[in-house]
Parts: sequence; C-alpha cells; structure tokens
Amino acid sequence: MTAAPTALLDRVLGARLPGPPDGLRRGPFRSGTFTSPLHSERRAARTGALLGIAFAVCFLTGLISHAIQHPAGWFVWPASPSWLYRVTQGTHVATGLASIPLLLVKLWTVYPKLFEWPPAGSPSRAISRLSILVLVAAGTMQLVTGLINIAEWYPWGFFFTTTHYWTGWIAIGAVAVHVGAKAPEIRRGLARRGSAGAVAGLAPEQAAEVRAVDDAAEGNPVPRRAFVAAAGLGVAAVTLTTVGQTLSPLAPVSVLSPRVPGVGRQGVPVRQTAKKAGTTDVGADYRLVVEGPNRLELSLADLRAFPQRTERLPITCVEGWSATATWTGVRLGDLLEAAGLPRDTQVTVESLQTGGLYRVSTVAAPHARSPRTLLATGLDGSVLDPDHGYPLRLIAPNRPGVMQTKWVTRVAPGGRGIGS
Repeated sequence: MTAAPTALLDRVLGARLPGPPDGLRRGPFRSGTFTSPLHSERRAARTGALLGIAFAVCFLTGLISHAIQHPAGWFVWPASPSWLYRVTQGTHVATGLASIPLLLVKLWTVYPKLFEWPPAGSPSRAISRLSILVLVAAGTMQLVTGLINIAEWYPWGFFFTTTHYWTGWIAIGAVAVHVGAKAPEIRRGLARRGSAGAVAGLAPEQAAEVRAVDDAAEGNPVPRRAFVAAAGLGVAAVTLTTVGQTLSPLAPVSVLSPRVPGVGRQGVPVRQTAKKAGTTDVGADYRLVVEGPNRLELSLADLRAFPQRTERLPITCVEGWSATATWTGVRLGDLLEAAGLPRDTQVTVESLQTGGLYRVSTVAAPHARSPRTLLATGLDGSVLDPDHGYPLRLIAPNRPGVMQTKWVTRVAPGGRGIGS
C-alpha cells in the first residue's frame, strides 16, 4: 500500500467521532463511578496473561485430540508412551475448567471499560471494541459448551466436536488480535510498579493517571491481596475438585468430577452402556470376522485358542477422565498375521452397535503393530461386562476412549479415521 492511501486510512480510522450529549451520562456512565484500584491496567494485564496462557495450552492440546481422531495424511500418533494422551487430554480439560474463574476475574477487572465515555471516540476504537466482543463471545462459548459437554448434557442442535474445534480457532485468533491491539497497555500493565517501563511513552497526564492508580492500590493492600487470593483460590478449587478424574490420587477430593477412576462397572467408568448401544443380546452365534487373504470367522472359543496376553493400560475419554485397568485378550497383530496380513496393516474396527458416529474406528500402523494392542475379552481378571464391550473390545495404548471400539464384530484393512 502506498503512503498516500495509508495516510488516508489512518485519518479515516483516527477521525474523531461526535460525542454523545453529556445529558446521557448517567448511572455507570458518570465520571468517577468506578473507583476501585483493582480495575486497573496492571491487574487486567496480569490476569489476562494467565488467561492467555491457559487458552493457548487448551487450544494446542485440543488440536492434538482433534488430529488423533481426524488425522491428516502427514499426522502420525505413536502407540507409546501409553500415558501420553492421558496427559494431553487431561491437561486440555483441566486448563479449560481453570479458565472459567480466570475469565470471570478478567471480565471483572475490565468491565468498567464497557461504560467509557464516549463509547467510541473514533472508527478504530469502534473496531477494537467489536473485536473484543468476538473474543469474549468465542471464549465464553468454548468454556460453557465444554463444561456442558463433560457433563454429557447436550441442549443444542449442533455437533459439539465440530463446533468446538472451529470456535477454538476463532477464539485463539481473537486472542492474537487483542494482544496485538493492546500491546502497549499490556506492556505497561506487566511492567514492575514504579518502573520506567510502566509509564514509558505516555503523555504526562496519562503517566500521572497510571501512577495515581498504583498509589491507590498501595494504599489499599488488603483489598488487592484479597483479590489475588480470591482469584487463586477460585482456580485452585475448580482444579482440585475436578482434576481427580485424571489424577487418581486426587479422586477423593474431586467431588465435581463427572467421572471418577475406580467407580463404574468392574471398577472402570462407562461412557456408553450396552443398552444404549443396543448390544445386550449377543448370543452363542457371535463371530469376529477378520478380512484378509485368509479370511477368519472366529467364535469366542476360537479367540481363546490364540495366545492370551495381559496388558495394564489406561482408557482415556475425550471428556478428560481416565482409568488404568488390566486387560486380557488376543493381540491384534496375531489376528492380522493369521489372516495373512502384515502386523502393521492399518485396519478399521467395526462394532455390533448399529448406529452412532463412533461405531467404526481406524487403527493406524503404529497401534496395529504394537504388541500391547489387544482385542480384549477380559477386564481385571473377569469376563468383560456388557457395558465394557462384551464379547470383545479394542484396547490400544495412547488412544482416545471413543476410538477403543466396544462390541467388536469385524476387522478389515483400510480406513482413515473415526466414522470412515
């Protein structure tokens, strides 16, 4: 863009808009309405920095989960360490929950700016305020719908996973725009109180205003400390009362967790029951079909004739909870080899359930060849409960629970992802 058009754009965006009549300046619009020093640039910047870090961690771990379930051609997710997805998804949900009180604190520190007078002194200021609206709306939607999702309540008509994914991109983009637009204020807010950086580049009257706010805060140490303590306790309370769904030692104090390790059929939580899936009437005529050059049709007795393996593996739900259990069954690689296929053949695994987005999943090469990937018939020394996938379920290391297909009836080469 040439200098002349750029200068014209600057003049247009920076043009002063006519101010509203002073007679409308009532209620919260009155000058001096918000006097608390806690509504300060410093408090807003520091809270915002913590919230931005939480959003970034939540976004990156969410991308990992999405890529595992809907992999691009270049993406490879390893079969080991077996606990890696447990960590990434547990972190995703934990940071999302911790972001809720952080967002509330951040909004409290800056809400007086909603009543600035005039509301928008220039077109650029109006655009800035609209961008903040996008940020707040996208961030709030992500956190609220995520919270409702882990509670397994779906009062909406859209598919949560797709909406959550794309809104995440909107939210993180809005964060980036906001940080860029507010960089000078953020830099001043993060600077040490009283340092030259806190007032560098400000006009004398602005510098005086910053110093006045800091002085007021210094004169009210108890409210400031109480504010910081309350914010910290809020985040800690939310984390401690929910993170036990991932960290088993904290399960006794995680009273708000939707799932708790050790609670459920055979000591493992259940996401979908056999009754809900319509798989409660599996009879003696059950057969597992393994497609390949040597096509197999195996009864449960045939499966028990294969070498039986036992693995202790976690099962981790996308909703954040996880539980470790001991699984017994046949290695998937042994069945592929018996069917005349290489052990690292990518396969689709199909369930007896007749509907649902997750009745078919793909087992990529790293998991297919892993000696720890089983088609399990037993859990913790007992036959699988119907709610855990009787007569046969997939259990592979380092995969989301929705991809650990239950009530398995067919294994065939091919596939690209969940629902393929």
